Amino acid sequence: MFNYESSPFAFWITRNSEPNAQPLFDTRITSLPPTPTLPVIPDDDSTALDSFQMIFEDRYLQLASALPLGTHIYGLGEVLSSSGIRRDIGTNGGKGTIMPMWARDAPDPIDENIYGAHPMYLEHRYNAASKRSQSHGVFLFSSAASDILLLTPPSSNVSLIEYRMVGGTLDFYFFSGPTPQKVIEQYGELVGLPAWQPAWAFGFHLCRWGEKTINGTIRHLEKMREANIPLEVMWNDIDLYDAYRDFTVDPVSFPAEEVRAFVRELASNHQYYIPIVDAAIPAQTSSADVYDPYTRGVELDVFMKNWDGAEYIGQVWPGYTVYPDWFAENAQKYWTEALSNWSNSGVEFSGIWLDMNEAASFCDGSCGTDADLSDTTLPFIIPGEPGNLIFRYPEGYNPDISGPSGNVTINGSLTYGVGANTTVSIERKDIVHMLGWDAVQVAPHAIDHEESSDETTVGPVKNPMLTKDGHSAADEGDLNLNAPPYAIHNGNGRLSHLILATNAAHAGGFIELDTHNLWGLMEEKATYHALKHIRPGKRPFIIGRSTFPSAGKYTGHWLGDNFSKWAFMYYSIQGVLQFQLFQIPFVGADTCGFNDNVNEELCNRWMQLSAFLPFYRNHNQRGAISQEPYRWDSVADASRKAISVRYSMLPYWYTLFANASLFGTPPVRALFWEFPDEPELFEVDRQYLIGSDILITPVLLPNVSTVQGIFPGRGRVTWRDWYTHDAIEVPAGGIATLSAPLGHINIHVRDGSAILLHAQPAYTITETRQGPYSLLVSQADNGYAFGTAYIDDGESLPPTDSKTLEFRATKHSLKILARGSFNVKERLETVTILGVAEPTTVTVQGKQVRSWDFIGARKKLVLHDLGLSLNDGASISWK
Repeated sequence: MFNYESSPFAFWITRNSEPNAQPLFDTRITSLPPTPTLPVIPDDDSTALDSFQMIFEDRYLQLASALPLGTHIYGLGEVLSSSGIRRDIGTNGGKGTIMPMWARDAPDPIDENIYGAHPMYLEHRYNAASKRSQSHGVFLFSSAASDILLLTPPSSNVSLIEYRMVGGTLDFYFFSGPTPQKVIEQYGELVGLPAWQPAWAFGFHLCRWGEKTINGTIRHLEKMREANIPLEVMWNDIDLYDAYRDFTVDPVSFPAEEVRAFVRELASNHQYYIPIVDAAIPAQTSSADVYDPYTRGVELDVFMKNWDGAEYIGQVWPGYTVYPDWFAENAQKYWTEALSNWSNSGVEFSGIWLDMNEAASFCDGSCGTDADLSDTTLPFIIPGEPGNLIFRYPEGYNPDISGPSGNVTINGSLTYGVGANTTVSIERKDIVHMLGWDAVQVAPHAIDHEESSDETTVGPVKNPMLTKDGHSAADEGDLNLNAPPYAIHNGNGRLSHLILATNAAHAGGFIELDTHNLWGLMEEKATYHALKHIRPGKRPFIIGRSTFPSAGKYTGHWLGDNFSKWAFMYYSIQGVLQFQLFQIPFVGADTCGFNDNVNEELCNRWMQLSAFLPFYRNHNQRGAISQEPYRWDSVADASRKAISVRYSMLPYWYTLFANASLFGTPPVRALFWEFPDEPELFEVDRQYLIGSDILITPVLLPNVSTVQGIFPGRGRVTWRDWYTHDAIEVPAGGIATLSAPLGHINIHVRDGSAILLHAQPAYTITETRQGPYSLLVSQADNGYAFGTAYIDDGESLPPTDSKTLEFRATKHSLKILARGSFNVKERLETVTILGVAEPTTVTVQGKQVRSWDFIGARKKLVLHDLGLSLNDGASISWK
């Protein structure tokens, strides 16, 4: 319910069912005392921030809402947060949060803005008296540069959230929940539901920056097969290109015909290929240097402009560059042509990897119209070259003792740390200390407002646009678009530093200052539609770096240029949970880390963790030691085991993602999303749930052989070990110490669940899907269990015929219900039912059978050799 006062204007939002309860959002807070530690507008209007009143000025909007002390806020990203998944609101000595909304290229700093901008949060309020919780969500639909602050003013009985925007509009949406899952689903109804992923996307992906030849790429393929480590998708980084130019191949190292033969060999083995596409298009250096993607872009007039109408020049890997303008009339035509021509030339890709699409540039803003386009020298030394060699290793690893190979085992013994089988406790504050981030604060607010030589001042306030001939379309005031009067807490300082200049012009009169956060989304949308044209009827597969609300309709996401540190393995969980909120569920980190050298133990643990996150790719930096999973025997063994379990779970993963695409339901979940009335779970981000039924408890510390895990449900839920099916004995308080030797990741199954599995995990997804099914039923104490499975052909868009299965168990029976016209050829061969008393007879489809076993210690009934069709349902009973 929307409520308001007209003078002075203020509004507040309440639930229709609880109009007199504490508002969900309340701007009636102008009487709060001023907070002098907050940043102010560095101009004549600075006194406007002495209170938390609404402000509507040219290039500055401000609005604040009260929050209950101690409430729980999640979202507001993209960010790696030192406070965990719950955002700091300044209580209990915390400094609060300042979250800038400004996409930038930065290698995963902590507590700063990075690749995407998502001004959406979920608030979870717990009533200690009733011991019940309710959730709601708030979304500011704006691409404007902004700060969002969470803080608690001195001597105040409330906390607050404050929005400070450099333009744009205050366009708010509220989601009433009342559960965390409902909030996420309601947000998806607004911004759009996630794209359908092809089944093969859930396989293991492998990439390396610094792969010098196509033969080197082929060698990885061969070594993975020799080690029997499943590999679904092979990727190439910018090494593929000729002179780092998009839509090319190096004629010496990656000849087009050899690339074509390689990709077709992959396809013949049910494997796939993904190349990279960088955001920037190389500028043609001379008339003799004909580069078709540039000349065609000029012909179609699709590149961004300077304020004076000249081409906007940036700098990325190939040297000086131009940038597609996604507002241009012919932008989609241009992009589809470029990708089609590349595919036809031999790079017959299965999907596309979109990098650097914030969009990034190595210049501070515009490189200038007088740049020497023939100069391809980069302003830094590429990693791995003399002067920029990679010497850093994970926390605790000593290369002087163990050598530069990353090995942690010599003759079977660990060679560093506090000793094998010794548990080390590292808290979040210790992780921050290990990485040298003790003094990390939010980015400095003080910004140099002096103009650089290539900046221009225009009057953009009412209509900050430029006409097609490059002249100013506004006629009031003077404003430096590259340094607005209010400087947000951008981690790079100046808004235009290492990205596009904010006074760059788009078609239609738009400027980069107002549209910057949309750049990655618009490229992802254009790529999605191009892939639909190139591969008609097939689901486009895209992984992008910069995202904005609704990007999940088109793309998945990887968590950027992380580090080979134990801390960043932990941060990958936080990142995946964050993007479930943002309706971009197909997400994962560069497994084993991108920057720096990894070691054997960290890569072992990380390959296992990522096997139970949606997007599963190993990728690392040029010049670092190799980290393909076949490099170490222990990592190869851990990878085979984890991937086998992952592939057996594919029907479950696939169903979760079908539900995400149909309803917006998050596939990966924080524990409190499923158990919202258990406050001890509100900050847990070292464990997570896959769906509602599978609990993952990874090892996130070096040199340990046990891990502590909390088991939700407060004793009312039975959790069973995935591997042994034993029920876990949870002490009072719900925390148990679990055995976790190197190569083992703890997985537990919730009671009341029924999970369809692949019975015979194979080397590829296609081969796995062609094998038989099994069913795991974990009954609650009363015999209840329920589950669903969604099955289709795994690639069609829109999805063709499908089959939805329901599994319903009672104390003495299991019924399988089927609906839908898809023909499931594979049979259900095995059913395992946990939590049953020993039966004397078992019947299947009304007929008594003898092909079953019972293991009394585990209350486990296993039916073999069933050969049941899943097209018409089935019935099983026992007594």
